[in-house]
Amino acid sequence: MTNTKPPVIKIRDLHKAYGDLEVIKGVDVTAHAGEVISLIGSSGSGKSTLLRCANLLENSQKGEVLFQGEAVKWRGKGLHRHPADKQQVIRIRTNLSMVFQQFNLWSHMTILQNVMEAPVTVLGRDKEEAEASARGYLDKVGIGDKCDAWPAQLSGGQQQRAAIARALAMEPQALLFDEPTSALDPELEQEVVKVIKDLASEGRTMLLVTHDMRLAADVSDHVIFLHLGRIEEEGPPAELFGHPKSTRLQQFLSATQSG
Repeated sequence: MTNTKPPVIKIRDLHKAYGDLEVIKGVDVTAHAGEVISLIGSSGSGKSTLLRCANLLENSQKGEVLFQGEAVKWRGKGLHRHPADKQQVIRIRTNLSMVFQQFNLWSHMTILQNVMEAPVTVLGRDKEEAEASARGYLDKVGIGDKCDAWPAQLSGGQQQRAAIARALAMEPQALLFDEPTSALDPELEQEVVKVIKDLASEGRTMLLVTHDMRLAADVSDHVIFLHLGRIEEEGPPAELFGHPKSTRLQQFLSATQSG
């Protein structure tokens, strides 16, 4: 059966540089509704930068970024290129919720307030409705009993689950995860992995940057291995992890398994 709807996220021939340093060198990524795409690769390969370009947190210098078939409008060229339509950026970002490595919770707000804030201020939701929804999402990630706690009172795993609840509260078209477990110790990491697996099983569209190869293998429909800003190899997880073709990917997987 062919998918007639445009992809939720489509990136074509993306280039990103910081001054003279080009960190992404012509990358294509497509995520259809319900697909989980994992980006793997060693540190400095461009994974997190690619995710930030997809969410328009970083300006790319060349290439197209489309959200549900709508192309981002640009002004200027090269290092001077930036989005031309502020409202379009806000609309797209509202539909692409990002979960960061370092949680980024507001320390002066309770966990419940953290999850409610954006739906009320950005989406204009009624406070009571937003609170009920926030409590539901906190229950969903397993920390419904922490509504009145402050971020500093939670473990790293609980804070990351609160950050996921906050992302879900925006009811986005896609979730973007930037190394969501790398700041956690192994025991707390598993709490967050379980939540991500549950979300994947619900058929949510996700772009996932991860160092956890088991997680990538378990949840992904498609895995992209980035090396020095280019796609070195990509394919279904069974193929990529079971029968890596490129020497560089073989070396990378060997290093992660022995680490």
